[in-house]
Amino acid sequence: MRPFSYTRPDSVDAAVHAYAENSPEVRYIGGGTNLIDLMKMGVERPAHLIDINRLPLTGIEEHEGGLRIGALVRNTECASHELVRTRYPILSQAILAGASGQLRNMATMGGNLLQSTRCYYFYDPSYRECNMRAPGSGCSAKLGVNRIHAILGASEACIATNPSDMSVALAVLNAKINVRGPKGDRVIPILEFHRLPGATPHITTNLHPGELITSIDLPPMDFGTRSCYLKVRDRRSYAFALVSVAAILSMDTGGPMREARLALGGVALKPWRAQRSEQALAGKKASAEIFQHAADLAVEGAKPYKDNAFKVELARRAVLRALTTVSA
Repeated sequence: MRPFSYTRPDSVDAAVHAYAENSPEVRYIGGGTNLIDLMKMGVERPAHLIDINRLPLTGIEEHEGGLRIGALVRNTECASHELVRTRYPILSQAILAGASGQLRNMATMGGNLLQSTRCYYFYDPSYRECNMRAPGSGCSAKLGVNRIHAILGASEACIATNPSDMSVALAVLNAKINVRGPKGDRVIPILEFHRLPGATPHITTNLHPGELITSIDLPPMDFGTRSCYLKVRDRRSYAFALVSVAAILSMDTGGPMREARLALGGVALKPWRAQRSEQALAGKKASAEIFQHAADLAVEGAKPYKDNAFKVELARRAVLRALTTVSA
């Protein structure tokens, strides 16, 4: 691990200022559950760390009819908070499906949003061809072991996936990410926060240099309790999703679906909002046929690789199961 210097500011503005002073080889650190691993592996080699744990970003409170969740709220605290469990249970379900209890006790909400891909080739610097780690070097995963990799939204430059369960739930909740940087405050809708790889897979979010996540806003939702987060993985404990589905339906039992929201995880470098599926469901009565049609639309345009073709059918079945569960 490269030696580094360290500061621990007491305010958000001081943290942003410290970043500007030490840029570019600087990182914010909260729980450290991902960054420290990357530093140990030699993937991340910051010269300076800014510890943000003293910042006043640890609250969960009602905000404009919804909730505001501080960026430093620990995953365990958010998942168990009464307002989250009762109003936005899908977020609690998604967080509890991720990592282990020990990691959730340390991991922060802001950090969860910024998780790095778990692509084997990104994590191991001995593989020199990784456009995410070394732009322009190539993508080892395309011809390598790619069982866990993307089937949607990938590019010639990168086929990695986003590992966050929480982000998939936030995608169907239409969350907004509040950030502060050298140019002030701004709000990023969750669907615009993460980026698909394109030609620049090393740029995984739309954060500007030095920007710090301060909170996550969940808008009001009067039908958020009819929801389901389904995660399909190799083992039940501490494994990343092969495919996951977040589904929310607005409907009365026996009546048509007024609104549907559907997002997939484990299939792309960002939470994959299945908007064509949502449009196909809206106004229809729940049935196996309409759910199957939505499942087919959810994987429309999928491009599997040699080891992960099974994900296409797995995603279809996961969507069908999630929608059936929510509509029951």
